Amino acid sequence: MRRPNLLTRLKSHGFCHYKTERFRRGISTIPYDWITAALLFIGPSYVANAAPLIFGRGTPIDGGRNFSDGRPILGSHKTFRGLFAGILAGTIFGIAEYPFGPQMPFAGFLMGVGAGLGDLLGAFLKRRFDIKPGDPLPIIDQLDFVFGALVFSSIVFPLSSASVLLVVFVTPPIHLGTNYGAYLLGLKKTYW
Repeated sequence: MRRPNLLTRLKSHGFCHYKTERFRRGISTIPYDWITAALLFIGPSYVANAAPLIFGRGTPIDGGRNFSDGRPILGSHKTFRGLFAGILAGTIFGIAEYPFGPQMPFAGFLMGVGAGLGDLLGAFLKRRFDIKPGDPLPIIDQLDFVFGALVFSSIVFPLSSASVLLVVFVTPPIHLGTNYGAYLLGLKKTYW
């Protein structure tokens, strides 16, 4: 007798979208596995995180003000234009994922909002630790936007534990690689 493949075994242990309550209630129309769910999550959240690099600039969100510790609240590199560009980019990517379920455009919007707010929280933490904009803070730099997107999108696009782990493990190397590419293209001043 042939042993079932890994995907079949994972599905039998609940690592599949079609076992969720949202699928049974008809919110999601296409059953997909945990890898596909992770990829559907990565698209909107990654582009929402990258869009401010290309379309940012302008008025800083914190207005140049300092926090009670005397350091900038977020820094001059976190702008309204960048935040809105990220939200719009995530939404557009979500619209492109509509064939995977009618919730995807709204999920893309929520992933964009979450990714932007997660990135702002990361910037706030970096300023509290007296780390200048552009200087590295490992793990926080790579995952702040992911956790924000996970929290916000979970109401319409819940991910299984396996999908979350996949996203968390693949994001740091992808993030570092794309940052290096942006550095080579002259879009970033640092390679991290």
